[in-house]
Amino acid sequence: MEKGVSPNSFFDGVWKFFTSVKLTVIVLLSLAATSVIGTVIPQNESNAAYFQEYGEVLYRIFHALSIFDMYHSWWFQFLLLVLIINIVICSLDRLSGTWNIIFTRSPKFSLSRFRKLSDKEEFSTEILPEKLRAAYESSLSKRFGHTRTEDTETGFCIFGEKGRWTRFGVYIVHISVILLVAGGLIGSIFGFEGFVNIPEGEGRDHIRLKKTLEAHHLDFSIRCDDFSVSFYDSGAPKEYRSHLTLLENGVPVLQKSIIVNDPLRYKGINIFQSSYGSLPPKAAVLSFVSRESGMEYTVRAELGKPFDMPEGTGTFVLKTFERSYTFMGRTDIGEVFIGVLTPKEGESAELVIPLHYPNFDKMRRGNFVISVADHDSDYYTGLQITKDPGVMVVYAGFIIMILGFFITFFMSHQRICVELTENGGKTRVIITGMADKNKMGMKNRMKLLSRRLEELASGM
Repeated sequence: MEKGVSPNSFFDGVWKFFTSVKLTVIVLLSLAATSVIGTVIPQNESNAAYFQEYGEVLYRIFHALSIFDMYHSWWFQFLLLVLIINIVICSLDRLSGTWNIIFTRSPKFSLSRFRKLSDKEEFSTEILPEKLRAAYESSLSKRFGHTRTEDTETGFCIFGEKGRWTRFGVYIVHISVILLVAGGLIGSIFGFEGFVNIPEGEGRDHIRLKKTLEAHHLDFSIRCDDFSVSFYDSGAPKEYRSHLTLLENGVPVLQKSIIVNDPLRYKGINIFQSSYGSLPPKAAVLSFVSRESGMEYTVRAELGKPFDMPEGTGTFVLKTFERSYTFMGRTDIGEVFIGVLTPKEGESAELVIPLHYPNFDKMRRGNFVISVADHDSDYYTGLQITKDPGVMVVYAGFIIMILGFFITFFMSHQRICVELTENGGKTRVIITGMADKNKMGMKNRMKLLSRRLEELASGM
């Protein structure tokens, strides 16, 4: 043991803890188990739904453990942080040995080690070793980044090496995993997801967060200039489109029409077309049909604004609009306007004017049969607003991971030895090689090299 180094020191204990492969396995299993829980238990539902599903006791336990929003919980983020530290320290702990192999100026060469290898290629030629030296050195230097020639008792050997840097492949994969996990952490901590409903012609500079329903103010406002929706013959929505304008300090900075899966992106914030709905109409075109003359009059009426009825029979005002109205406590007649008719003589009466039953008012037996000829059809657009500052980190992690996997699985550190020995006026050429990965591929390279060297000898 080196002087001054205490194996029981706090630093050594922490270092050994984070370099443990057991820790990696435990953290990965914990993340897998919690991910299963997050799949089985739906995330970010309403508290009422959870309470009804699991009862009071389990609801309180799950809520305390943040099971209902598990991927944003402190303990899930802690597991990810431990995994990052574990990968970083494990990589650093093993890096020094790899570093020495890659950046050594004089790589170790042991002829005896190559002679012990069972896989080898060999052939004989009439050309003496010294006449082959220059041609073989030139051939190997073109195929390997580093070569060295050493004399032996009966000839010489040429040592070739390339691909040392590919040993960094596993560390590149480690970096990619760190970036993926770190990107998820960044998005979880600093990102948000919310929603907002904006009527046509209006704007909003704040949204409601999906998790807490709290208001979250944006650095800009979103205005819905126009909304359109088309339908299939069955009545199902075919496509709905919002034309949006983003404004900063009242000045437009960006405009775009968005549909589902074609968001607007600005300053790292994504604006998705999520839903839509119709707004209660603020005005309607009413039809007044005289029972005596059969004459029809049309009047545009705005909610809350009285107007004179045709032929001077009184005044009328639309008070409210209702999505659903139950007639006589039994039949739902759907959407209706409710108004108040004040005749010149007599008491005021409240009238129900359905949108889908134009003859409904005939039952009243008044001077006019009132129905809705047309009404405003304004919509609001439902937008999903998200921000994930870690997404670019995640993308970088995926790209680096692909690169790391390619280096790790398809490239290798290759070392080869070509030994030439003179025996009875002939030269025996023995080719041996080793690689840290893809042993079968190394055998094929040895065969190709043997064939090439034999061709060189035959051409001399």
